[in-house]
Amino acid sequence: EVQLVEAGGGLLQPGGSLRLSCAAAGYNTNRYCMGWFRQAPGKEREGVAGIFGGGGGNYYDVTRYADSVKGRFTISYDKAKNIMYLQIDSLKPEDTAMYYCAAAVRCDTLSYPPNWNFASTYAYWGQGTQVTVSS
Repeated sequence: EVQLVEAGGGLLQPGGSLRLSCAAAGYNTNRYCMGWFRQAPGKEREGVAGIFGGGGGNYYDVTRYADSVKGRFTISYDKAKNIMYLQIDSLKPEDTAMYYCAAAVRCDTLSYPPNWNFASTYAYWGQGTQVTVSS
């Protein structure tokens, strides 16, 4: 069974940085399709970043970002530790939300990249970690 556990949230000031982590126990690390979503009060859950990688041989991770976070968010995956990260820089009050990590079961070059930001793409979810940005 796949279990995802997020960590790293907190109360931060605008302009600051933080790194969220998502420990993925039981997930296939030979090929991975994982994402970060966030949900602010009264708003729908939105995909902010996705990563597709693995497969053996010479490979590189493919990443995707929501337009609203490009240049400030960086997603990465440590295959040796089975941990996904989300680096958030230049924090803004509008980044305040519960952040969730998610993992997909169907993970291939055709299906994942164009659908990374849909919640229905993912079968497994973490419990979330709260990020609050306020002065």
